[in-house]
Amino acid sequence: MSFAIKTDDLPENWLKKPLGECATVQTGIAKGRRVDPDEAVFVPYLRVANVQDGYLDLSEIRTIELRRSEVDRYLLQPGDVVLTEGGDLDKLGRGYVWSGEIPECVHQNHVFAVRVEQSELDPNFFSYQAQSSYGKGYFLSVAHKTTNLACINTTKLKAFPVLIPPLHEQKAISQILATVQRAIAAQERIIQSTTELKKALMQKLFTEGLRGEPQKETEIGLVPESWGVVRVKEHCIESAFGPRFGSDLYSQDGNILTLRTTDMDDDGRINYDTAPHARIEYQRFAAHYLQVGDVVVSRSGTCGIASVFEGHPLPVLPGAFLIRLRMKESVQPMFLRHYINSPVGRPYILQLAQGAIQKNISGTRLGSLLIPLPSREEQEEISARVGALDYKLMIHHKKLATNRALFRTLLQELMTARSRTHGLTFSSACKHQ
Repeated sequence: MSFAIKTDDLPENWLKKPLGECATVQTGIAKGRRVDPDEAVFVPYLRVANVQDGYLDLSEIRTIELRRSEVDRYLLQPGDVVLTEGGDLDKLGRGYVWSGEIPECVHQNHVFAVRVEQSELDPNFFSYQAQSSYGKGYFLSVAHKTTNLACINTTKLKAFPVLIPPLHEQKAISQILATVQRAIAAQERIIQSTTELKKALMQKLFTEGLRGEPQKETEIGLVPESWGVVRVKEHCIESAFGPRFGSDLYSQDGNILTLRTTDMDDDGRINYDTAPHARIEYQRFAAHYLQVGDVVVSRSGTCGIASVFEGHPLPVLPGAFLIRLRMKESVQPMFLRHYINSPVGRPYILQLAQGAIQKNISGTRLGSLLIPLPSREEQEEISARVGALDYKLMIHHKKLATNRALFRTLLQELMTARSRTHGLTFSSACKHQ
């Protein structure tokens, strides 16, 4: 979306004016200056790393040395909108509203503090406008750019053409967007707590089992006495790498999906929507096509993540950086997936990986992986328990994606008056998800 919106295209009661006419821009303090020890004080300060796009990350706050007489000059005040000067393209103009979370906090020179005239411009509204495509478009258009880097200066920031609806509408827009953000935060908290619960459950199930029987010490730690410990290759019918093929084989009008490591998340969920289509003859790689129940393991990237192919309307071809395992009936595929991805199994698969910086696991080394092996019945019961939490996570990930998409849409529509707040109603489901 272009930032070049004409005043004539705005509602009659909206204004458009440079930021410098409705706010002051405070620059921050530079690091590494020499300060007389008799005048020096150490105070907390915001770095670029603390200022994210739409939130503040205050998990690590450092201190900076400056003169006692300078503290007031660089002090942040509640209501200031902190914006990053630049760096990588994704750091350009990102920011949020400072609410006085840390007393006597100042800011680095690569972080601007925009102090708006609150009788005319709501700080939350301006923060959202800076996050929108309208704001990002302006920052990118005026930034000084080098390879993959960009930055803006005070003059360019003051010239930012702020779109200013009546104050009551600004606050209504901010409230709507904040409601969606709270729904997003709620989903993120649920996902985090469910993920931790799943890790704890897998730790317990893969060391204690379901029957409450005594444990024994093995090469992979404690397991129930009735369980065996076997190597993957001993119960594998077939192990194979996905084929290598050039980028010219990718096409949106193809009819074969090619699964990549980037199409799998850290829990082994497969996103078929991101997998590219291959333009190849159907029979050319017929021996490589995935069958229902095949276990695929990433060779590199996030090394050693396992997934199970459960079917898809289109044929699916694993990429070259995936190892396909077709297991015997003695090993339930989901059990193997959950064990490999669990806090119990993951350290062992990483021990087999090679490479100091970029880990990589070969098919031979994967075949030598030791795994616990309870009865098929107990494997299925364990898979069902872990799978129940997987299903819950899938539902909440979908809700999170929906709310994020809703936020992006509303942010762009409301900031440019393509949608208005009057008559806009919100489902109570969004508020309570």
